[in-house]
Amino acid sequence: MNSRNNIKSAYGAEKSKKFSSFGEQLSAIYNMEKPGGLPDERLANLVSGAGEGVATDGGYLVQTDFVMDLKENVYEEHPLLTKITRIPLSAGSNSLIINGINENSRADGSRWGGIQAYWESEAAEIAKSKPKFEQCKLTLNKLAGICYATDELLEDAPALGEVIKTGFSDEFSFNIADKVLYGTGEKQPLGIFNSGALVIIPKEDGQTELLTVENIVKMLAACYDKKGKAEWYINQELLPSLMTMKIGDIPIYLPEGSIAGVPHGTLLGKPVNFIEQASEPGHKGDILLADMSQYVIAEKAGIKATESIHVRFIYDETAFRFVYRLDGKPMLTKAVTPYKGSQPVSPFVTLEARVTENAETE
Repeated sequence: MNSRNNIKSAYGAEKSKKFSSFGEQLSAIYNMEKPGGLPDERLANLVSGAGEGVATDGGYLVQTDFVMDLKENVYEEHPLLTKITRIPLSAGSNSLIINGINENSRADGSRWGGIQAYWESEAAEIAKSKPKFEQCKLTLNKLAGICYATDELLEDAPALGEVIKTGFSDEFSFNIADKVLYGTGEKQPLGIFNSGALVIIPKEDGQTELLTVENIVKMLAACYDKKGKAEWYINQELLPSLMTMKIGDIPIYLPEGSIAGVPHGTLLGKPVNFIEQASEPGHKGDILLADMSQYVIAEKAGIKATESIHVRFIYDETAFRFVYRLDGKPMLTKAVTPYKGSQPVSPFVTLEARVTENAETE
């Protein structure tokens, strides 16, 4: 295998400092690492540093502009991820601490964690109050994926780049969205459904339907949507239930295209997104009302790529591995008690399971 320390001297100034396409860079990595392969000066500045892996020095970083394109594709692929808050970390950091207000109640003396204003007489001493803070710590975890490319595909750089970019983006997007919902917080993001900030609305007494108008109205009432950004994330199999729901004679669900200029359906005025990650109909998590801007992801800027011609050698395939480091969790740790009323509110609201254990096993 060629030494990267000799790339520049062996290749001189014959090559541009940048690759013109993602596929071209992947082809260069392949050609660099195969027996007898030629060094490429453009890879010299993209070595990820010492470390274990297929390549002698731990692999190559994806070129900066391709990294941005890949990462944006990952987040734009999924409606749940387009709305989250993303914070990039600097090169020397692997964690982030966010200082936030510890506000779990809107009652007097609890707003902003303890700030309170008083009506006082002239020249009277003003009572003291102060905010209370809490910290949200995010420590990077590793998400890795492998794509295989045939030798025939490797000969066509544009096709190689498009196939791997599409497959990589789709799989990472799916996986991140799944963990944003169901992650345990151990070596992966903390998911909404495992967070103390989640509000679960009970089903109606004697409810036998998968979904009722009352369920939807109560979910909306429990949503802490200060900026009006909350949207619905629903299992598509609930669509028949949505289509028949009315308050009086007025439908509460308006499908896509039913209102001029609206590119998506709405449920009680909030956009509807049908997602694969939603739970099975009748189970907790099959419908979620969420302001996803209240979920934060800390991410590393670079995506590392390594390559192996050995993993699938007898199949004439080359393996490209991509590693992306990130962590995520809801900004709130608990639901918020309203100023007046008893129903806790949150940016994340779901519905209790409506199927019994017996029904699940039948």
